[in-house]
Amino acid sequence: MLYISVMNTSTIIYLEFIRKIIFSLPGTREGICFGTEGFYFQKKLLARMKEDGETLAMPVTDRNVLINAQPEIFFITPHYDNSNYVLIKLAHIKPEQLKDLLIQSYLMRASKAAIKEYQESVL
Repeated sequence: MLYISVMNTSTIIYLEFIRKIIFSLPGTREGICFGTEGFYFQKKLLARMKEDGETLAMPVTDRNVLINAQPEIFFITPHYDNSNYVLIKLAHIKPEQLKDLLIQSYLMRASKAAIKEYQESVL
């Protein structure tokens, strides 16, 4: 784990939850993305912890809907204007909602074979 000595307890708890979900999905791995923890399917980024340790960046299919419905949880900065990424305030999102979004990110990026394997595992 990168920079564990300077991570606060909340960040460690968030990362452990994210790891539990991500590593249950076929073909995923953890790596470094711009100096922080990133989660991948092969070389495709599924989610990345931001430098503050309290915000997660991830691609979603319905970013504007999320931001409009729950601006206290979801937002973007100008850096993300031209992408499908959303920023998530981890202290405010419910675990089940975060789990659903992590799986959605996976389904957007994973191969057909990996998605089939995942779907067979949840039946």
